[in-house]
Amino acid sequence: MVQYIGPDPLRSLYDAVQVLRGEPSAVPDGSRTAKLLAQGRARMARKVGEEAIEVAIEAMRGDRDALVLEAADLFYNLVVLLADLDIAPDEVMAELRRRELAFGIAEKLPKSDEVNGAATNGTPKRAKR
Repeated sequence: MVQYIGPDPLRSLYDAVQVLRGEPSAVPDGSRTAKLLAQGRARMARKVGEEAIEVAIEAMRGDRDALVLEAADLFYNLVVLLADLDIAPDEVMAELRRRELAFGIAEKLPKSDEVNGAATNGTPKRAKR
């Protein structure tokens, strides 16, 4: 198993996106990130969805190398979207840690209807879609 050791790439990407947002004149020519930011939040959200589908497809195909590449694309697009909303990766990591402490490392936040019809730990109840 390959283990990454170095600076936090999600935080580095987030910080770079924030710089692009704050100083559009400093944007390098041909910046894909700047283009994505200029296209607006709806486009950013759509890219996250597209990449998530590509991750699922590669997982179903069992193509490990392609899955790593698509997962990186998903992380990239998600961080750009989060940056546009001023949500730092640290906030997401804190929520994962809160869930780990409340439910265990291998658990995801239960849906409100799974916990006697009410949300737990003061978390707002999610609307069903």
